[in-house]
Amino acid sequence: MKRLLAIGTFFVLVSCSNSEESIVEDQGCFSNGTKNYKWTMVTTWPKNFPGLGMGPENFSKYVNEMTCGRMQIKVYGAGEFVPALGVFDAVSQGNVQLGHGASYYWTGKVKSSQFFTAVPFGLTAQEMNGWLHYGGGMELWEEAYEPFNLIPLAGGNSGVQMAGWFKKEINSLSDLEGLKMRIPGLAGEVFTRAGAETVTLPGNEIFLSLQQGVVDAAEWVGPYNDLTFGFHQVADYYYYPGWHEPGSTMEIIINKEAYNSLPDDLKAIIKYAAKSANQEMLDEYTARNNKALTELVEKHDVDLRKLPDNVLVELKKITDEVMEDFIKDDPMAQKVYKSYTEFKEQVINYHRISEKAYIDTRELD
Repeated sequence: MKRLLAIGTFFVLVSCSNSEESIVEDQGCFSNGTKNYKWTMVTTWPKNFPGLGMGPENFSKYVNEMTCGRMQIKVYGAGEFVPALGVFDAVSQGNVQLGHGASYYWTGKVKSSQFFTAVPFGLTAQEMNGWLHYGGGMELWEEAYEPFNLIPLAGGNSGVQMAGWFKKEINSLSDLEGLKMRIPGLAGEVFTRAGAETVTLPGNEIFLSLQQGVVDAAEWVGPYNDLTFGFHQVADYYYYPGWHEPGSTMEIIINKEAYNSLPDDLKAIIKYAAKSANQEMLDEYTARNNKALTELVEKHDVDLRKLPDNVLVELKKITDEVMEDFIKDDPMAQKVYKSYTEFKEQVINYHRISEKAYIDTRELD
């Protein structure tokens, strides 16, 4: 009897031990019976491109880690699965589940999408995040994309960009007349009204277009990315500030039907992974831009110039005219612009005595 009792106790202990290990495994990486998901994400950026192209890669990585592999997202660069400017349609039509790009590429389809990337002389990155997440911007973005079966999320920010690369000096507004420039969105319309000829090109076509004379000037992002693409080899003058894109938000778009098919925990993970990727991109640009700019100037002898104030004043006047015409026939664009400008007025008032005032004090002797 003693022998039988000892054997029985042994098996009970072994059974309890195995049960506890199973519970720990299930709690750590979910149960074996949970459904796994394999999604596809297409982007407007070259594969693994520093900054912009790493936004979708980081998002995919975070989702995989937080789900312990339950959800795996394969990221394709521009042209690998769909063309760079085919991302919106691919996700909207359900050919893929996810996309990463910049919403102002789709102004021909959704006019109000312009406001969710950048507006000339508009909100900075910090202010954009404030408007989107606490000023009603996200709700308007969702409303604008609803007819296209899409759910948008902020997926990165480049911060204030550079005004661009030019093959000739810009001393007055007349120097823009006849200039062929790669510059998308509303800024492109502003340059057009200033007498330039503007085109929209994906990033991987800019270098060759500058080299072959297809364009005379181009803006892309900033020193970190521009150095990688080697624009200093085909244009002499590098102008600032980025009046046209003071805080460019990238987007993650999700096919709504695919999103709704997910359990609630995966929906939450996607949203929080996007928020992490959104902030991390801005952090990276903040850390790396100055080092790249120093290399461009000191190693490659780039001629760094500030756009003359008289040019900036004229560009701002034209921007006001363009904005008025841009929204006049589109109720949704009017609605978004109203929210955007009201938030901008409020945040400018505070930043005048906070961010700007503090930065000015750092310049004091």
